[in-house]
Amino acid sequence: MKTIAVIPGDGIGVDVTRECMRVLHRVNDTFSAGLEFTEFDWSADKYLQEGVTLPAGALDMLRNDFAAILFGAIGDPRVPDNRHAADILLGMRFGLDLYANVRPVVLMHEKLCPLKNAAVENVNFTVIRENTEGAYVNAGGVFKKGTADEIATQEEIHTRKGVERVIAYAYEYAQAKGRGQVCMSDKSNVMRFAGDLWQRTFKDVGARYPGIRSSHLYVDALTLLMVLKPADFEVIVTNNMFGDIVTDLAAALQGGLGMAASGNINPGGVSLFEPVHGSAPPLAGRNVANPMGSILTAAMMLEHLGLAEPARTIESAVAKCVAADQTTSDIGGKLGTREVTDAILSYL
Repeated sequence: MKTIAVIPGDGIGVDVTRECMRVLHRVNDTFSAGLEFTEFDWSADKYLQEGVTLPAGALDMLRNDFAAILFGAIGDPRVPDNRHAADILLGMRFGLDLYANVRPVVLMHEKLCPLKNAAVENVNFTVIRENTEGAYVNAGGVFKKGTADEIATQEEIHTRKGVERVIAYAYEYAQAKGRGQVCMSDKSNVMRFAGDLWQRTFKDVGARYPGIRSSHLYVDALTLLMVLKPADFEVIVTNNMFGDIVTDLAAALQGGLGMAASGNINPGGVSLFEPVHGSAPPLAGRNVANPMGSILTAAMMLEHLGLAEPARTIESAVAKCVAADQTTSDIGGKLGTREVTDAILSYL
């Protein structure tokens, strides 16, 4: 038995998670997958009503009692500083040491790609983003705020341990998936101190995997070539900020944020899976959000848990819906959120 923590969050996170759970319950019945689900109401509503973001003891509970976490989306304009979102999502990423953010970029049909003459085989790579260091550790400060002499500093932090383990994860991922190339991207020609650490570590780790070709691109060149020659890439590994940026570009190549899945991985502990899109509060409850990103995220989670057959079955059902235009309007269809899930269930 595998117990999954389900956190719908805010906005359309609630909508897509509801549909995702319909698919997971069907998979559970069809494949006797042995999944159990526990839902948590950690959200803007809870924060506004009770002042609670991530409850005391939550991380230990997740770490000890659950096989994985399925997350919706978080963010609400009623919380202007988004404190609850930072405490909940970043709290889990840092507190559970989810150091590898894994984002597969898979084009399910040529019509979804904005690039002319793109074929499905041209867009099939994975971006692995360092997830617990870099520019997102909230290091820095403000001096003389609100004056003409105001100074703001924002610091990046990179450790040898953090850089080495995410690069090693990228090589291990490539090896496990039968991929022959890992590309590391940075901006070491300008950001010399962090870049030097990434460059040396990449060289050291790459030497342990002689069967995998290592390459390097500055991040500006990477974004250019992701558009011009996406077929050149198999596995990309990069830091927290650059990974955040290039994965949105990558999502556009596969049909937009509504089609993008991700996993926040700790190979030795509980991992968290979430669609890439945000909470989009104006769209919440209107039956318009694309549930495919969440459903494909569930497939990622199942594969991570050793349930490869149901994972592939879900991906196949989503691909059939895309081919048949049984989709929401963001990718050219005319169906609502619930109706897309109905179609996916019919193929399952």
